[in-house]
Amino acid sequence: MDCLFCKIIAGEIPSAKVYENEWVYAFRDIQPQAPVHVLIVPKVHICCADAINAENSATVAKIFEAIPEIAKSEGLTNGYRVITNCGEDGCQSVKHLHFHVLGGKKLSETMA
Repeated sequence: MDCLFCKIIAGEIPSAKVYENEWVYAFRDIQPQAPVHVLIVPKVHICCADAINAENSATVAKIFEAIPEIAKSEGLTNGYRVITNCGEDGCQSVKHLHFHVLGGKKLSETMA
C-alpha cells in the first residue's frame, strides 16, 4: 500500500509522535494551523469517514477515547477543535482517516 500515514505508522517515514497505543497513532502536523496541531490516525487503514462501518467503528471509538488524553498532554485545558476532512470537496489530502486536534489559542469561529 502506498499510503503516507501507513508508512508513518510503520516507522518508514519519520514523525514527531505525541501518542501511541494498540489502535491509534498521533503525531504533530508538519504544516500546523494552530500552536498545537496533532493528527490522530487509526493504525488500520480506513480511507475516510465514508468508510466507517460496523466492522471498524470500534477503532474510531478508540481515537475518540485517546483525544482527551492527547489534549491534556498537550496542555489544551481551555478547549480545542477536532476536525476530519472527507473527500475532494472536504480537502482530504491523505486518503487515510485522520482527525486534526487544534488548539493552544482562541480559534476562529468561522470554518470556511
